[in-house]
Amino acid sequence: MSDPVFNISRTYDAPLSLVWDMYAKKEHLTKWWGPKGFEWVGGTLDFRPGGIFHYGMKSPTGDVMWGKFVYSEIVPLKKLVFTTSFSDENGGTTRAPFAANFPLEVLNTIEFSESAGKTTLSMTGTPFDASDADKAFFESMFPSMQQGFKGTLDQLEAYLKSQQ
Repeated sequence: MSDPVFNISRTYDAPLSLVWDMYAKKEHLTKWWGPKGFEWVGGTLDFRPGGIFHYGMKSPTGDVMWGKFVYSEIVPLKKLVFTTSFSDENGGTTRAPFAANFPLEVLNTIEFSESAGKTTLSMTGTPFDASDADKAFFESMFPSMQQGFKGTLDQLEAYLKSQQ
């Protein structure tokens, strides 16, 4: 099976440097990253190739969930490449709490561009080193992932407005 590719993009009425900072600085990530309704409970950010963003969030029902990004490429104001996974509180990679056959890791690329003072970010995600069953499940999750990322990117939009 070929690798399914999840795509989402959004244009913000904000300068590129500000949108970039939303991803590059922990004090900003804590304000918008994650599913809608989740509360930040802790984490660290080492924003460099080989560095890790490790974070914990509490769901509206009180469950705590951990995740991480492992950065492989950072081109300032242009591109981020990183794998994402669920994790435990200590940063160990774990399976998704909602489905055992969701890929253990997803390779993500976010490209940033600016035109007329507006910034567009375009993200792709594809299973990393995954089985055919994991790839098929990942592809079946696209509608849910579109909705989930829409909520997260809506939070980014609201936070950007508060910073301008």
